[in-house]
Amino acid sequence: MSVQTNRTEPLEESEVFHILGNDRRRAIVQQLADEGGQIDVSDVASEIAATESDTTPVPNNLYKSVYVSLQQTHLPQLQEDAVIEYDSDAKTIQPGRHFDDVLTYVDGHSDTHSRILQLHLGLCVLGLAVIALVGLGVPVISNINVVLWSVLVYLAVAASSLYRLLG
Repeated sequence: MSVQTNRTEPLEESEVFHILGNDRRRAIVQQLADEGGQIDVSDVASEIAATESDTTPVPNNLYKSVYVSLQQTHLPQLQEDAVIEYDSDAKTIQPGRHFDDVLTYVDGHSDTHSRILQLHLGLCVLGLAVIALVGLGVPVISNINVVLWSVLVYLAVAASSLYRLLG
């Protein structure tokens, strides 16, 4: 039976930090993001137990301990905050209304941030390439004013950063 929360107001940043302040809740969010859809609670428990275990195979008592803590503590809290939707009958979870809000705080899951960094890197490489080609005296390109070109690249990076900060 899937129980959905009625919480519609956005999560406060302090709530997100509380959610992600626990290794197991952070692992649930991470694994759900990696799988990109619905996952079984037993798979999540296995993954967390394997991470926490120093031995292979994972001791059954550790798996059971992780599974119980997920069922009794972590999944209910994530569901209450609308980070996940938990189907207690099927023992599955899927992203909830506020999943993406929490995911942006998890390392490696900020697609927008990655795109901005890629844009900045591309602009810098382009700027350096043009400056190098001007320095080598390549025809047509050597007529470009290096100072003006540098200022334009710098302004493009600054404008992109400002847009990201304000957006």
